Amino acid sequence: MGALDGKVTVITGGASGIGAATTRLFVKEGSRVVVADILDDNGQKMARDLGESVVYVHTDVTNENDIQAAIATAVEHFGRLDCLFNNAGVGGVDSAIGETDTVKLDATISLLFRAVVLGMKHAAPIMKAQGSGNIINTGSVAGLRTGFGPHVYSAMKAAVIHLTHSVAMELGESGVRVNAICPGGIVTPIFGRSLGLLPIQAEERLPVLHEIFAQMQPIKRAGQPEDIAAAALWLASDASSFVNGHALVVDGGVTGGMGWSQAQMMFDNMRSILGVES
Repeated sequence: MGALDGKVTVITGGASGIGAATTRLFVKEGSRVVVADILDDNGQKMARDLGESVVYVHTDVTNENDIQAAIATAVEHFGRLDCLFNNAGVGGVDSAIGETDTVKLDATISLLFRAVVLGMKHAAPIMKAQGSGNIINTGSVAGLRTGFGPHVYSAMKAAVIHLTHSVAMELGESGVRVNAICPGGIVTPIFGRSLGLLPIQAEERLPVLHEIFAQMQPIKRAGQPEDIAAAALWLASDASSFVNGHALVVDGGVTGGMGWSQAQMMFDNMRSILGVES
């Protein structure tokens, strides 16, 4: 038996990176999945590879009609909606505050925050009528601490985390849980593209990102999409049935502060400057 046997999930951004890893894991654990994305080739291939358990729907999450259609597809095709994973995202506008492009600003807000609101808007009535359901929103460590992302990205992820807390208080009364996942440094092609790499370059440079990310946190390996998928599986399953309004940090410890060895080096340098023997 799988942890999600009989359940139906909609995953936005489900055709690549964290979304694709989550789709594969959820199907393995018994869920049927609607993959909602704009990467048609990836999404259609995933549907072919994973069989009848997966339906792909072209979904631009900045378009409310597309979001509504993806959620409706779950009900029409599989008969219900047990989980919505609001996962789609990009780095968005990336500049010093005085150089912010307003067109890119609006596009970033629309994708990272407005889309999450709309996903919950259309999922909530279905789940409330069922008396059960589960919404998972992708936050970020950048929404908890400064210095982990661009200004607007960080602000929108903070907004998603607080929105999660707030909506959980409403929907929890109807048996619907709402939680967030806050990833740290996860190696995906999307991250490479957010740094300015072209799509093919982002794929080719993944091994370099692995090396860089492995040095970012106390756990000396890069975060993988599968790490976030495993967290999403727990939140979507009955194993977390008493967890509501929570932001689950999955970051290898990067938000914990300065690493132990780094702190010891700093203190040793301070003692040396002060003339204190170790």
